[in-house]
Amino acid sequence: MKLNYGKTVFIGLAFLSICSFWQLYETVVPLILTRTFHLGDTLTGAVMALDNILGIFLIPFFGSLSDKSTLRMGRRSPFILLGTAVTVVSMLFLPFAERIGSFPLFFGALWAVLLALSFYRSPAAALMPDLTPAPLRSKANAVVNLMGACGSVITLSLLGVLIPGEERPDYTPAFLAVAFVMAVSVGLLALRVRETRASEPAEEGREADSPDDLEMEDGKILTPAVKRSLYLVLLSVFFWYFAFNAVTTAFSRYAANVWGLEGGSFAVLLIFPFGAAVVSYLPAGHLAARIGRKNTILVGVVILTASYLAEAFLSRYSLLVPLGLTLIGAGWAFVNVNSFPMVVEMCSRSEMGKYSGLYYSFSMSAQIITPILSGFLFERLSYMTLFPYAAVFSLCSLLTMLFVRHGEASSAPQGRTRLTSSRSPSEYGSEFKK
Repeated sequence: MKLNYGKTVFIGLAFLSICSFWQLYETVVPLILTRTFHLGDTLTGAVMALDNILGIFLIPFFGSLSDKSTLRMGRRSPFILLGTAVTVVSMLFLPFAERIGSFPLFFGALWAVLLALSFYRSPAAALMPDLTPAPLRSKANAVVNLMGACGSVITLSLLGVLIPGEERPDYTPAFLAVAFVMAVSVGLLALRVRETRASEPAEEGREADSPDDLEMEDGKILTPAVKRSLYLVLLSVFFWYFAFNAVTTAFSRYAANVWGLEGGSFAVLLIFPFGAAVVSYLPAGHLAARIGRKNTILVGVVILTASYLAEAFLSRYSLLVPLGLTLIGAGWAFVNVNSFPMVVEMCSRSEMGKYSGLYYSFSMSAQIITPILSGFLFERLSYMTLFPYAAVFSLCSLLTMLFVRHGEASSAPQGRTRLTSSRSPSEYGSEFKK
């Protein structure tokens, strides 16, 4: 069984589109809130958490809704296309509101953007496992995450060029450029990826699943042992997002206040971790095929924790800063490639959207709290608390991940109960050889 890399690249364009916007959102919006509208760090963190407050309720709902969709275009594509269109239009009001100094218009446009993104994030995430057999999902997720990192790098490169080093630059060119990237990406996805009627996985050299295969995949329940592993993985996701999102959300302000970087120079610096992630995603997927998803994640968490601690000691900018950021990007790739496949490995195919939404609920819960809590620490103590803060929660994710026992790729994932199947285990083995 081989992964169709070309098809997976096009599937990943949805994630590229999403990540290109989030990179713009996480780096530029905090600067607008603090410098144009003069919000404090705690309140800025609260505004930055709004996307996750919406997402924690809406993303599982729309994911489950897409599971039940019977539209001719497929289960996920209508959500992706409509959501992207509304996002692209709404986001262009943000720089306009900033230029005229209208916070009500800015806040209203921001709500529209965040609602549109919540509408299609879970369907976009579920598209990959829909169209990819279980043993290949780590490799496929590596490609999808690589595409997402490419979206981040594209945005950071655009910001480095299009944002001048002024106290109050015009962000309109940057927003226009990112909107164009999003529209083109999803347009290519719509042209090149066709969902089958039931979104069954298929690739070169393999027939569509037989009725027995579908019965085996959907006719399972989660045992208590698998549920325990599922929630331990989700708790680990919560902790490492708690750490990583604090860094990404505060980075532009940290770079300005601690290292004295102005204009779009912070964006150039962020190319190092995202560039490292681009290089590391595929090796992370291949490593997981050799040593397992859990072990690969543990390697990544150790790298993240050590890198956060190293950055905490760099109170002045030096060449060690981009080196530490590069290691953070590599560690994040090892973690992020394998966590989502572990979650969907422990669910049935008919519930991919639901479990994709559950994954996002835990990651977003962390991203609701961490900008507010870290912002409070910045105001009460100093920006120097950022990387020690990240290291503590990264270490927490390491401890919870150590107790995970399920979620590895297999033809019959651990701990599930087959309710019905007319085929013997040996008949499945030949189909799922790596």
